[in-house]
Amino acid sequence: MNEVIVATQNAGKAKEFARLFEPLGITVKTLLDYPELPDVEETGETFAENALLKADSAARLTGKPAIADDSGLVIDALNGRPGVYSARYAGIEKNDRANNEKVLAELHDVPADERGARFACVLAVAFPDDREPLFANGYCEGTIAFEETGENGFGYDPLFIPEGYAVTMAQISPEEKNTISHRAKALHNLQALLPEWAGDGK
Repeated sequence: MNEVIVATQNAGKAKEFARLFEPLGITVKTLLDYPELPDVEETGETFAENALLKADSAARLTGKPAIADDSGLVIDALNGRPGVYSARYAGIEKNDRANNEKVLAELHDVPADERGARFACVLAVAFPDDREPLFANGYCEGTIAFEETGENGFGYDPLFIPEGYAVTMAQISPEEKNTISHRAKALHNLQALLPEWAGDGK
């Protein structure tokens, strides 16, 4: 497997996956390279269901293995919200600033020691043949800040303080983020299921 379709049109995610796959010698194509492919409606009730919907569609339509992630922010004080609705938490149109503002508003009276949260990621790999799909999970524990800080990353990164850090995910470098992110951990777990991705030829 020397090429994989990453089923996303999110430029931020595309860059992250490209950085993660580069050491494995795998060429990454994304839906940005296949503008003719239709959008997949994320109708699943879990991260795993949504990830598989996207990966399966891309694999069938391109004839190549496809990987998709569904990820989001899970906040304890909000009973797990925004969860699978993270991308459109503030409305149908994806708007990072509006999403962050909604989270801050809902947590306005929640004290620092009760703002626990985690980024969760489920990766699904679908194949164009009849092989069973593969799944891997990754989590990054942390807390929610009281205001947005930082210019790096995307989504909820300016609000999320990773465990062991005093700054938000948006204040650390992309390289460092890739060592602690939920997506990086999910990919690391997926590599154990796909030894050929590690370049050992098995």
